[in-house]
Amino acid sequence: MYHFFVEPSQISDRSVIITGDDVNHIRNVIRLRPGDEISISNGIDGREYRCGIEQITDTEVVCALRFIKEDRVELPSKVYLFQGIPKGDKMEFIIQKMVELGVYEVIPVAMKRCVVKLDDKKAKAKTARWQGISEAAAKQSRRGVVPKVREVMSYQEALEYAQNMDVRLVPYEMEELLDGAAGMAGTRQIIDHLEPGQSVAIFIGPEGGFEESEIQSAIACGMRPITLGRRILRTETAGMTVMAWIMYRLET
Repeated sequence: MYHFFVEPSQISDRSVIITGDDVNHIRNVIRLRPGDEISISNGIDGREYRCGIEQITDTEVVCALRFIKEDRVELPSKVYLFQGIPKGDKMEFIIQKMVELGVYEVIPVAMKRCVVKLDDKKAKAKTARWQGISEAAAKQSRRGVVPKVREVMSYQEALEYAQNMDVRLVPYEMEELLDGAAGMAGTRQIIDHLEPGQSVAIFIGPEGGFEESEIQSAIACGMRPITLGRRILRTETAGMTVMAWIMYRLET
């Protein structure tokens, strides 16, 4: 079943009106017809509105509201991914998969070992494209919301943005060398003590990882270094690993 997002104002007690680019997609790409059933979310309340298409015009798709599915598909906690900007199209892959797993927000971060350097113009264009990737992934996975992709932040801005989040994690391949390192046992304990309703920040380094000074800055801000095991994971794998652990722990 195809899934679409609309503004809350487009949903009434008995009908839903779809406008914008989705009209062309429905009419000319996937070629739906009156009588076909679709699901719709407003991106806010997490509900799934089941509708039947009644009419398709050049500018809108008119749907009859059949019932509201109250089962919530969102995780009971908001998870924020702070991703060091990787090379090539890896960021698109990361956003797609993290949205499928349930991330709430993605924050691209310019870190010291990032190979890619974006000026303001390029950063805005990239952000717009990344937001489109998020929306497409949210539709495919039938999310109740479209995760926001923030504009690129500096590392310091990212630390400040995460300051008030309940749990702040930074996977680090040299975690065992830090003072007070707890290894995998400590990582399990942190994950096992996550509670629904807590906000969670995950900081992931780019290719080449974090510089030691970045880790020390993170620790000084109250972040908790964790390990992802004995193997070195790629930047596009690390965030998904943590997200899968969180999903396993919190999914109800």
